[in-house]
Amino acid sequence: MPEMNLVQAVNDALRTEMRNDPDVVVLGEDVGKVGGVFRVTQGLYDEFGEDRVIDTPLAEGGIIGTAIGMALYGMKPVPEIQFADFIFPAFDQIVSEAAKFRYRSGGEYTCPMVIRTPVGGGIRGGHYHSQSPESLFIHTAGLKVVCPSNPYDAKGLLIAAIRDPDPVLFFEPKRVYRAVKMEVPEGEYTLPIGKAKVVREGDDVTVIAWGAMLFEALASAEEVAGQGVSAEVIDLRTLWPVDIDTIVESVKKTGRVVIVHEAPKACGFGAELLSLVTEKAFVHLEAPPVRVTGWDTPFPYTLEMEYLPLQHRITPALLDTARYVP
Repeated sequence: MPEMNLVQAVNDALRTEMRNDPDVVVLGEDVGKVGGVFRVTQGLYDEFGEDRVIDTPLAEGGIIGTAIGMALYGMKPVPEIQFADFIFPAFDQIVSEAAKFRYRSGGEYTCPMVIRTPVGGGIRGGHYHSQSPESLFIHTAGLKVVCPSNPYDAKGLLIAAIRDPDPVLFFEPKRVYRAVKMEVPEGEYTLPIGKAKVVREGDDVTVIAWGAMLFEALASAEEVAGQGVSAEVIDLRTLWPVDIDTIVESVKKTGRVVIVHEAPKACGFGAELLSLVTEKAFVHLEAPPVRVTGWDTPFPYTLEMEYLPLQHRITPALLDTARYVP
């Protein structure tokens, strides 16, 4: 079984589905001959040609509008937005059109498309290349939102997303693109959209994370283990629909929960997760739920590592929550 990083796993997923289904097409800025700014689509143009790997103008609204038209005519487009920060010119197309077609047609039409885009900080990209806008799309009915943390999950979830009949936002944590390698099966396989994974068992506190922050959460769990605290770590994998059953089962066991995400705290997805936990597992909570997040400021350049909720901020939250006594 070959070892792949996340870039290679996403590329392999695209290649696999493009070979399996001639209706799958890739489009976006520099995705063709160049292979994308992170080289995620490298080699696809050579194999599938300009009709299926399409270089577009720098016009995100046009990219997504074109992909919606393709999807409504029976194709399965996979548009790439070069950075998640650039998705806002296409916001209206995504939330007002792609997300609404199943509803407005009474189920007669669907809009099968996967919008791939790199998210998050950690590469010194500054405030125009480091944002995490997932909560804006989770808030919109009709969209599914996926954010894998590792190559194996990325390939299985991307293939599942391409085969899904509804629009999917596929957020790729660029800090992890080449930082993690693992065995990834050749050929096709899928992972279920909407299913989280417990990646570390524990008894004292539940930690919920996704994308690049999963590794910070795992590092903190390892650190607090040396101080007698057993942390259970959940990788959400799919942000929406969220696997609340796995979360509740864990919180019932630990009685305590810490949520970690890169986006700012105000109206971030952690707030919704916190609300769901208090609604469904309130009687099991033994400490106030805690969020460790980005700050409510623009993403900084020189203070990037102070902005991100890294291990040095997560560990105290785990210890304080695990040791909280009313």
